[in-house]
This record gives sequence, C-alpha cells and structure tokens, in this order.
Amino acid sequence: MRDLSKCVNNPAVSSEGFVSLSTATHRASTIVFPSAQAYAERKKRGPDGFTYGLHGTPTTRALEARLTALEAGVRTALVPSGQAAIAVVLLTVLRPGDTVLIPDNAYPPVRGFAVNYLESRGIGYRLYDPAQGADIASLIDDSVKLVWVESPGSTTMEIQDIPAIVAVAHARGALVGCDNTWATPLLFKPLTHGVDFSIEAITKYIGGHSDVFMGSIAVSTVEMHRRLKDTMRMLGMGVSPDDCFLVLRGMETLGVRLQHQGRVALEMAQSLVGHAAAERVLHPALPSCPGHALWKRDFLGASGVFTVQLRSGFEAGLSDALTAMKMFSIGASWGGTHSLIAPMEISGDRQLSTWNASTILLRISIGLEDPEDLREDVQTLFARLEATRSID
Repeated sequence: MRDLSKCVNNPAVSSEGFVSLSTATHRASTIVFPSAQAYAERKKRGPDGFTYGLHGTPTTRALEARLTALEAGVRTALVPSGQAAIAVVLLTVLRPGDTVLIPDNAYPPVRGFAVNYLESRGIGYRLYDPAQGADIASLIDDSVKLVWVESPGSTTMEIQDIPAIVAVAHARGALVGCDNTWATPLLFKPLTHGVDFSIEAITKYIGGHSDVFMGSIAVSTVEMHRRLKDTMRMLGMGVSPDDCFLVLRGMETLGVRLQHQGRVALEMAQSLVGHAAAERVLHPALPSCPGHALWKRDFLGASGVFTVQLRSGFEAGLSDALTAMKMFSIGASWGGTHSLIAPMEISGDRQLSTWNASTILLRISIGLEDPEDLREDVQTLFARLEATRSID
C-alpha cells in the first residue's frame, strides 16, 4: 500500500481490553457493504439496519434504545427538533380530507403548521377546549384521524384527561399524539396510558444543557415506527451522531436535575401565591391550577416550569425589572441548567380561552443555581413591580 492510500485507510487496531462507560460517537454519511450483492439487497436490512448515515449509526441507535426503554415503548424515531417530531407525526397520519383536533393551549407552532401547511393541502384542523375529557367525543367525526394533546398546556399549564381522550378517540378510529416535553418520561409515560405517539422536545429537559436541538417520537408498534421512518426518509431527515452523544450524556443526570428543579419550582410557586402582583400562579401541583386533580392522578411529579399571571397594573415597570435580574436570563425554550424567565402575551394564540388582551404571563424555568439566589432574584423582581405599579 502506497502512502496516499495509507492516508485514508486504517490499520487494524485491537480494542481488546477497552471498555468505556461513554457511548462512542459513530459519524458516517457512507455505510460500506461487504459485497455488491449486500449493497443491492440493502433495503432488506429494514428500518433497524444500517444503510446510510442519514438514517442512523450505532450512536443514534443507542439513544433510540435508551429513550424507548424510558418511554416503555417498542421503537423511537429521532428528528431534528420537537416541532419536527410533531410535523412528522401529522404528515405520517393525515391525508387530504382528514382532520386533526388540536387543544387551544397547544404549543403555537402546532396550529401554525396546520394553518400554513396542512390546510392548503386539503387537511383540516379544529380546536377544542383542553378541559374537555370524554366530551371530546362530540367533536370526533369520520374525518378526524388524529387527536393532539399537550399536558400541561403551553404556558397556561392546564392538565388534560388523557386516558379519557384516548378511550373515546380509539373508539372512533382516531389516533392520539401527546407532547410530553414538560413531564419527560420520568414523570409521565403517555404510551402506558394508551397514547399512540409520545413526543419529546429533547432540546429541553432530556438534553438538559441548552446546547442541542432534537426531538423524539416513541411508539408502541414496529409498523408505526416504519411509517414514521418512511416519512423521515422522504423528507431527508436525520440527526447528528454528535448531538446524540450530547443527549446521551445529558440523560445521565436527568433524574437528579428534574427532581431538584421540580422541588425548587414548586417551593417558589407556593411562595408567590397571594402576592400582590400575582393574579394567579399556574403550577399543576397547586390545588388552584386547572387540572390539578388529573395531575395528581396521572403524574409522578412536576418539573421546573410554571407560570405567573400578573395582576393588571403591575406590568408598567416589567421590562426594566426583568432586565435587572441577576440569576434569571430572558430567553425562549427551557429545561436547561440556567434559570430562564420569559414575558408572554398569549391572547393572540387562543380562540377558545378567555385571556384578557392585556394579561402578561411570566413563564419561569428553574435551573441549577442556588435556590436562595433564585428566590432573592424573584423577590427583587416582584418588589420592583410593586414599586412601579400604575394606579388607574
């Protein structure tokens, strides 16, 4: 072998005696085959086989397997983001003439995808009140092929009666997809409650460090996994093995992170109940939060995200007060190690809920900073809001 060939070919190196606790990162675009016949028959390897790097390497398979075990599923598909996971499910299930039901409190891009992409292609959508449980049966006609649930609801934290919705949807031949990002599979396992698609925005708690984008779709049948993978293949969709490594590493501390963040968030939420500036504190573990009884029945705990609805008149100095915070950063997304706060105005995103146009919501995501530092920062924020309160 000449030098230029030596530059691109690896000598045999023994790995005997090497055992690591870390998952190896296998990067590949091309997958090579031992023979021309094996290449010609590559489709026979199926969705679990290795045929092309875009469709998976041993690193992506390791993450899929870990998530599948955590979700109590049969297979998991990895996609580039949580929104991509939602889109792939909708594109896999729905055909022209079909309808999807979406709760009014869902992550806004879900409705955006229905309005801006699905409708022009003959696929309809209808909104429903997230407080509906079995009563949703009245909305499920022959065109409804998918019911979407998100529990807790985006920003406003309503808990849905998922077992009841699953029962009536399945009785009428519709599938159910669930955005489970807030709870993660540690606190709620949608598939064990009959849901057909369990969606996680891996970007948030499971990745856990605000440095990776990814989504996952866990299912209970090999056939549904095959259908999802067919859709992904047509879209040319895959994930980076390097990102999978980051998620695998982040998952190892998911349990301790979530337990700590959930405890601190609940303590903070409880401390803000009754505050002069707080109209409502929206945290599923609080008895006053919509759906609390359902949360207590179905969930194993709460994560570190909750919302405070400001009382009218306290928003005058909000911008300056948020900017002055020392521990909380202002930003989208959540679930990482850094605490975040985001002012939200959601009236434009709701059609069935009665949210006053001037209502400001503060979405709070607890990180891993010292709890006392976080409490002091929030207390200072609310003290500033009181000091700048506008009196009509």
